[in-house]
Amino acid sequence: MRSPRRLAAATALLPLILTACGSSDPYEEGGGGGSADPSQEAVVVGSANFPESTLLGNIYAEAMRAQGVPVRTQFNIGSREVYFHQIQEGELSVFPEYNGAVLFHLDPEATTGDTEATNATIEQQLPDSLAILDSAQAQSKDSLTVTAETAQRHDLAAIPDLADVAGDMVLGAPAEFETRPQGVPGLSETYGLTFAEFRSLDSSLVAQALSDGDIQAGNLFTTSPAFAVNDFVVLEDPENLFGVQNVTPLIHSDSVDDTARDALNAVSAELTTQALVDLNQRVSVDHEDPDHVATDWLESVGLV
Repeated sequence: MRSPRRLAAATALLPLILTACGSSDPYEEGGGGGSADPSQEAVVVGSANFPESTLLGNIYAEAMRAQGVPVRTQFNIGSREVYFHQIQEGELSVFPEYNGAVLFHLDPEATTGDTEATNATIEQQLPDSLAILDSAQAQSKDSLTVTAETAQRHDLAAIPDLADVAGDMVLGAPAEFETRPQGVPGLSETYGLTFAEFRSLDSSLVAQALSDGDIQAGNLFTTSPAFAVNDFVVLEDPENLFGVQNVTPLIHSDSVDDTARDALNAVSAELTTQALVDLNQRVSVDHEDPDHVATDWLESVGLV
């Protein structure tokens, strides 16, 4: 349910992000530490098809391996509409999720609230085979973002400010944003916005399209490394359309034992929004190896 300062840097960022979302994903099927019992069935960690999700998948996987849990990874699966039933059926065991997005997937008419209220509602509505674990302080929220130039030209600070200009703008976002209640329908119902065109883009291409002027507004996660290399402005969401989006492990209950759950909750206890921003930047801007970044962070907080 989560800009041109230095255009050359943004252009350099694109190939790396595309690599992270392609078949040669450096996050895919990572190795492992720990001393897993080969008689145990492996916990399968999945991820969606954007770099932050696979980075979180690596962190979850390595945290469990450090506690001797056997782990396999299956990254770059696709959108929530694709992978959710795979978790429900036990084909995947652990998935890096965002609590608000899970809530709206379960109930498109849900009322947004704080982290505690959101999680309580999720727990009431989840299928019996699923559970959520502790939420991290880290949030990676959907946003409606414009360039600083566009914001200045039209005096934009919040989403309602688009009312008079959205009809002349192209909105770019991943395909599912066009139909999700917190996407185009929500922008119309909550803020009365109708854009001139919706352009379906892979999540890795939204920032570049915005920087190039191919779109005038884009859906970006607030922890995107694109903010480090572009002069982007996140428009305020006064009606809380996007809700809270705390990083929250979604699990297939029967596939995740207490040892694995404790390891995952330990990650949540340490992961902050700023830490996630920094980790994303190390991988996608500084070109560090994602396996090293995940392990380095876990070491820094004493989890491996």
